[in-house]
Amino acid sequence: MTIIDTHHHFWKYSPEEYGWISDAMSALRRDFLPADLKIELDRAQVVGAISVQARQSLAETDWLLDMADAHEFLLGVVGWAPLVDPGVEPHLEQYAARPKCKGFRHVAQDEPDDFLLGPDFNRGVALLKKYKLRYDILIFERQLPAAIALVDKHPAQEFILDHIAKPRIKDGAMEPWASGIRELARHENVTCKISGMITEADWRTWNPQVLQPYLDTVLEAFGPRRLMFGTDWPVMLVAGGYGKWVKLVRSFVSQLSEAEQTAILSGTARRVYGL
Repeated sequence: MTIIDTHHHFWKYSPEEYGWISDAMSALRRDFLPADLKIELDRAQVVGAISVQARQSLAETDWLLDMADAHEFLLGVVGWAPLVDPGVEPHLEQYAARPKCKGFRHVAQDEPDDFLLGPDFNRGVALLKKYKLRYDILIFERQLPAAIALVDKHPAQEFILDHIAKPRIKDGAMEPWASGIRELARHENVTCKISGMITEADWRTWNPQVLQPYLDTVLEAFGPRRLMFGTDWPVMLVAGGYGKWVKLVRSFVSQLSEAEQTAILSGTARRVYGL
């Protein structure tokens, strides 16, 4: 069954640009480029992937798009643009003309909890619909109320929730995350990536049983047609291998019908990102 990885990153490592890579994540302190990802995709029988920004700069977006243009297996890019800047529209118009530019993201998890409610940011988000561009929501669990308010303001905008909103898996906490996820999922214009979960668990001791309640919750809330597979490679490597994650998600969806499995593993991604 066809699999598309909807969430990975590339970088040329430098301590200055990737200061968030701590000593505990030292395995990530090297370059990760298309040739490295292609090895992982081939081993796991994943047909293609979507590159997601890791730096907040237009240069990052340009770099990712240039690599996507050069490699057929890179199906799309979620880049970054200064959405809070009143002059952002020419950038959006420029990027919308590039077929592999699928949307934008801001690292809102590192911003104050009310960042998503700011008028300048919302003005930028409102422009995305005009150019048929999506917005990836990157938040921690505590920011779910702000994310719900953001989505309320833009009922016609396509939103994709990254990493199931980063619940406190390491602590075994289900609330208030589960309630927030169910509320967000009531909005039909939001889909959710099953990605980035093992790095929210205990990196050394997690197992499928630890993740199961969180997987069950997003499946119940969003349904298969609004879930999509992702990895968060190479960040995920601090907690587990690429193939191990693919195998786990395959096992999770095996309980579903063939059509539902197809939706989660590739169909939702094709529809929502326009692949």
